[in-house]
Amino acid sequence: MKNMQDTYRALGLSDQEYKSILGILNREPTPTELAMFSVEWSEHCGYPRSRNLIKILPRKGKYSILVGEDSGGIIVDDLAIVFKMESHNHPSQVEPKQGAATGVGGIIRDIFTAGARPIASLNSLRFGPLSEAYNKYLLKGVVDGIQFYGNCVGVPTVGGEIYFDESYNGNCLVNAMCIGVCKKNKLARARAQGAGNAIMYVGSSTGKDGIGGCSVLASTVFKEGEEKRPTVQIGDPFTEKCLIEATLEALETGHILGIKDMGAAGLTCSISEMASAGNTGMDVELDLVPRREADMEPWEVMMSESQERMLVCVKKGKEKEIGDIFEKWDLNGVVVGHVTDDGIVRIKDKGSVVAEIKAHALTSGPAYDMPYKKPETIEKLNLQDLSRIKEPKNLNKSLLMLLASPSIASKNWVYEQYDHMVQTNTVVLPGSDAAVIRIKETKKAIAATTDCNSRYCYLNPHRGAQIAVAEAARNLVSSGAEPAAVTDCLNFGNPEKPDRFWHFKNCIEGIKSACEFFNIPVVSGNVSFYNESPKSAINPTPTIGMIGIVEDPKHICTQNFKNKSDVVILLGEHSDELGASEYLKEIHGIIAGDAPKLDMGLEKIVQGAALEAIKNGLVNSAHDCSEGGLAVALAESCISDKEKMTGADIEISSDIRKDALLFGEAQSRIILSCGKKAVEKIRKIAQKHNAPFAVIGKTNKGYLKIAVNKKEIINLPVEDLAEKWFLSLRSKIDSDN
Repeated sequence: MKNMQDTYRALGLSDQEYKSILGILNREPTPTELAMFSVEWSEHCGYPRSRNLIKILPRKGKYSILVGEDSGGIIVDDLAIVFKMESHNHPSQVEPKQGAATGVGGIIRDIFTAGARPIASLNSLRFGPLSEAYNKYLLKGVVDGIQFYGNCVGVPTVGGEIYFDESYNGNCLVNAMCIGVCKKNKLARARAQGAGNAIMYVGSSTGKDGIGGCSVLASTVFKEGEEKRPTVQIGDPFTEKCLIEATLEALETGHILGIKDMGAAGLTCSISEMASAGNTGMDVELDLVPRREADMEPWEVMMSESQERMLVCVKKGKEKEIGDIFEKWDLNGVVVGHVTDDGIVRIKDKGSVVAEIKAHALTSGPAYDMPYKKPETIEKLNLQDLSRIKEPKNLNKSLLMLLASPSIASKNWVYEQYDHMVQTNTVVLPGSDAAVIRIKETKKAIAATTDCNSRYCYLNPHRGAQIAVAEAARNLVSSGAEPAAVTDCLNFGNPEKPDRFWHFKNCIEGIKSACEFFNIPVVSGNVSFYNESPKSAINPTPTIGMIGIVEDPKHICTQNFKNKSDVVILLGEHSDELGASEYLKEIHGIIAGDAPKLDMGLEKIVQGAALEAIKNGLVNSAHDCSEGGLAVALAESCISDKEKMTGADIEISSDIRKDALLFGEAQSRIILSCGKKAVEKIRKIAQKHNAPFAVIGKTNKGYLKIAVNKKEIINLPVEDLAEKWFLSLRSKIDSDN
């Protein structure tokens, strides 16, 4: 028993879970069965510690929704827009290039196995400070992995975000998102159906890479000096490109009844989940599985997470036709089993049964209600008196420092390495509030963004998560899109610690309340727990990936000022808030206070007014205020198109302390610019929506000047702003520590 206990504990199973397995089987499990239970019941596959909470997320919205087995989406006219975001954090911390590359490859497979052609990728990345050499190594490796895989596979990387914070030391975050489109009647399901129909293995061959990735790597905490490199998968984007084309061609035949990516847990996941979803069983012979390594044990074949592989349910008699398609693309396409009607997953190796388990038993693992408790430190940080903080004497210097902050500075060093024009659908390139991708053969386009301020979520998880949803929607509206649907990637520490789970619970409830208020469904997502190093947990990071629909190309808007002498308008209100701001951290070295207030009613009317003004063709630019506050948003509007930089003269009347006015991160604010003739029309639209409206200045040739109560407090040439914003991150990456 001692040896067995060591074995199942090493696989991540608890004593109680092992007892449950004994009850299910009425006998001791074989090594293969034990491995299968360990991966399917792991946090990465079975979500035992999050499943009860994520059920509360809303599934209804403005559009008909799709909540599929591997990805979700919405229906727009006769099109299905399929999208999902997923984490590859621990593999990227261990081996950044391959960890990030296989994260991109895996999320792309989740899209085309739904029958949709992948048309765009985004990402959300988090690292520790660049002052530490290893964090620089991780950033370079992750970006290299994303560009290597995305550029080679031919799916454009069009947007995303990157933040830097001490909490990510020892545990970076790599969240990958992909969007695809197909006719709604061409959608595929991840189900095995029809007793006697064939089960085919398609794609690359199976090796020993990635074994235990979901149970050993993704469901545990990093320990000091631990080496887990063998659990990281190796990706081949050229094989994936062939797999995309072969899969979509095979689906066109109508002979494929079900299809699933072999991602986390590999064959175990695809076999058990396809059988369970179809209320069927499956007989599979492992000796027929194509391999690139000899002498693999059955449990190794079942746990391998080798990349670019899928399992397909094919109509009986059509096996050769489907196999020929994959062979044409130089891929494996072989029959490895068949569907049964007994509900049992039966795995054989050279004819001998090595696993025999009810499919539902594998996919209906335990679900836990974890204890939670608010950390005392949060209360103290929330109550810290920030009014005593002295205002800087030189606000010009403060603005330049914020523009140089790695979390705010332009990420052009990163996105210049990505091919964002392949497929020729990208309308708005990286660097604006949201990416915009046209949908071929229609007038419509898709806007997409990823958003989360983890400092807000650390100090106030409920409100921080609400703000992540609100800001994502604000970014889409500023781009001319109607917010439509969400995918989430929920990155947290060890859920077995009550303070970590308190953050998780409150973030989920915040996402729920915001999505319900804005009528935006959560159609897909991913939970990633155990993101912590021996020193600390990461900041809670519930990343929101959101798409919106642009009804007409004429509605597309970008953030940069376009013309000299345009009028600058602010929709929204200032507030005397400094808590959780980038200004507080970068200028004063303080992380304290509360997340900014969020009035969701005000947020909705500001977004409604901005979108109506944009759709009426009245707006030349739109940019939301977020990290760095009003001054940073104005600076970005001046300089984000470095070929056509434009200054601005801003005049504000306010009694708010100047640093809070300039750099506080009050929510629900959008900066618009327009021609003089459009001002009154926009004012009337704002009045109709009851949205706060103020003319705050006009654009000029080359300076950002901000005066408060007639006194000038900012006066900087746009060249100085641009130098800090465009070059700071690049110089930090290239410098020797």
